[in-house]
Amino acid sequence: MQDERDRLIACIPRLRRYARALLGGRADADDLVQDTIERGWDKLASWRRGSDMRAWLFGIMHNLHVDQLRRPALATEPLDDELPLAAADTSGDALALRDMDLALQQLPPQQREVLLMVALEDMRYEEVAAALDIPLGTVMSRLSRARERLRLILQGQPLPSTLKVVK
Repeated sequence: MQDERDRLIACIPRLRRYARALLGGRADADDLVQDTIERGWDKLASWRRGSDMRAWLFGIMHNLHVDQLRRPALATEPLDDELPLAAADTSGDALALRDMDLALQQLPPQQREVLLMVALEDMRYEEVAAALDIPLGTVMSRLSRARERLRLILQGQPLPSTLKVVK
């Protein structure tokens, strides 16, 4: 049990980084990580020994995040510590980081999840597919669309419309 506990704790920094990139706000990200760790701890018996605990926890986080998106949103005031990324720093790197964060938030949630897991968390496509419980081909197509959409956003180009003309 100690080994599983240590593995679970070792995953926290990566869960926090992913949640922060996914949600933007520190408080919301910390809440999601806490809920993920709590659920993971409660369900630790269902984790298959020898499998990747990180992918298992990312799957739990994904499901919790989807559940949160389905719930009606409560109107809340932003906290003072939830300033936009690098708001006080005007260096080129900080501005680029802020632009990237804003562009990521414009991606559809499913594309953003896949892109962050692959690019930020360095997960293999198979791990992402297992964590999100989607086919491997879906991971690849969402990643491709996310990269293209992100490129267009960062270049300031108009995004292609998903609407079809009906005659």
